[in-house]
Amino acid sequence: MSSTDLADLLSARIRDVADYPKPGVVFKDITPLLADHDAFSALVEHLAERARELGATKVVGLEARGFILAAPAAYAAGAGFVPVRKQGKLPGACYSQAYELEYGSAVLEVQQDALAAGERVLVVDDVLATGGTVEAALELIHRAGAELAGVVVLMELGFLGGRERLAGHLGAAPLETVITV
Repeated sequence: MSSTDLADLLSARIRDVADYPKPGVVFKDITPLLADHDAFSALVEHLAERARELGATKVVGLEARGFILAAPAAYAAGAGFVPVRKQGKLPGACYSQAYELEYGSAVLEVQQDALAAGERVLVVDDVLATGGTVEAALELIHRAGAELAGVVVLMELGFLGGRERLAGHLGAAPLETVITV
């Protein structure tokens, strides 16, 4: 499937929810996409293909909707899955990183033994907005000593400047989005 056909298929199954989670925010609801077998499987296969092409040994999914996309993609690519979660949700020793998002702040964590030095990591998430969440995840990957293979995001809200924020954190790794809004 061409990238344009994939973007069209997925875009048709994402709905806008006004004023969620707070007034002025337009939430991109991917639930209809997930409920559609053809759309969901096409997205998972695309993500898995990118993981294989980039030589990823681990696929990191960002809480919470990134888990839904990254776990099946990791499985299909023959890679391990690593969740990056909100503070206090993972047992054991964790690396922590504070970050800002368009409507608040939070802390992300990854278990210290989840990524090893030299592993190639693909980061997967649903939305790239201001870039804070992905930026925090990249810092966690760096602290773990792993190598960034790339970042693939279902949709980019281009008007919020996340891509520009991440430019200095990617090195030679690609940042790819399936849909840009």
